[in-house]
Amino acid sequence: MTETTTAEQTQALPLDAWHRARAARMVPFAGYWMPIQYRDGIIAEHEWTRSHAGLFDVSHMGQLIVSGPGAAAALEALLPADLASLAPGRMRYSLLLDENGGILDDLIVTNLSTGEGTAFYLVVNGATKHDDIAYIAARLPAGVSIAHLTDHALLALQGPEAAMVLDRLLPGVGDEIAFMQSTARRFEGARIGIGRSGYTGEDGFELSLPAALAQALAERLCAEAAVRPIGLGARDSLRLEAGLPLYGHDLGPETDPVSAGLAFAISKARRAGGGFPGAERIVALLADKPPMRRVGLKLDGRMAAREGSALFRGEQEVGRVTSGGFSPTLGQPIAMAYVARDHAAEGTVLEAQVRGRRLPATVVRMPFVPHHYHRNGGA
Repeated sequence: MTETTTAEQTQALPLDAWHRARAARMVPFAGYWMPIQYRDGIIAEHEWTRSHAGLFDVSHMGQLIVSGPGAAAALEALLPADLASLAPGRMRYSLLLDENGGILDDLIVTNLSTGEGTAFYLVVNGATKHDDIAYIAARLPAGVSIAHLTDHALLALQGPEAAMVLDRLLPGVGDEIAFMQSTARRFEGARIGIGRSGYTGEDGFELSLPAALAQALAERLCAEAAVRPIGLGARDSLRLEAGLPLYGHDLGPETDPVSAGLAFAISKARRAGGGFPGAERIVALLADKPPMRRVGLKLDGRMAAREGSALFRGEQEVGRVTSGGFSPTLGQPIAMAYVARDHAAEGTVLEAQVRGRRLPATVVRMPFVPHHYHRNGGA
């Protein structure tokens, strides 16, 4: 994980002292000191989240509110999402695009509109949030505003026991919302925004609340036997197994949604109507197929192919790894890569250049580990 800053520039999150008191190893990430792991280590934290419930501090993420009459249309001019049809309380994955269709960020949009007004809640990546705010603010029409919730923390409770745990603290939440739905509750007199989503492939929730109450909520959750705090290291291995791209590694301005395998984020209505940055190029890529594709790879042996590793078919270089590591669940190395379309079919055997050696790497379907999202009607 490489989104680091110098120690002199690094800020503390609201739970900084709480993490350190639990023997977290802190590293600079996206401008903040973040826990990369606790006493038990990354693999144990990874496995705990897959079997119980892990609590992640993701307060470095940007939490934004875009509000005012015309907010939906204003955001649709920047994102390829159909927000006009997004019902209040519903969430949608989307992409902030430049004029060429390059990905400036990926994000989650929640419709918070009520009878009192139109508002959308956006969670954006920590390393890009200030650029995102400037980019969005410069393009909003009169009457539509953007607010950065700098006084809020964001915690993610993830794993198969997450709903059980949260229901003990906030009764009824698990039955009320399914994957990509949101609600709100009161905790110690303050509003908590709750979205059923996450970045691990497991069922789980993201909890937005005033920063002053973050420690009280973290302690209440971790008092449950099923919950342990989990660091950035396991967050990365979990999201890799889930086939979820990481901005700045698998996504960036040089990548487009179609090559990245994120065309699902472009609704049918937006494909037909356009009106978002890069629409002409993206619609053409949808029709003609992009020259490169983001794919999953499984490697033989125990040695992982890391970001930047070249991929070959014979003597021809056909792609590059963008994320890679060892999968605790599968017991073997896995990776994401961009590969030339002619060599991206499932089952294709390539070779990854790792420490001067060529290692067999087979193109596989993602996710590497099945998702366990709780959708309407069941898991």
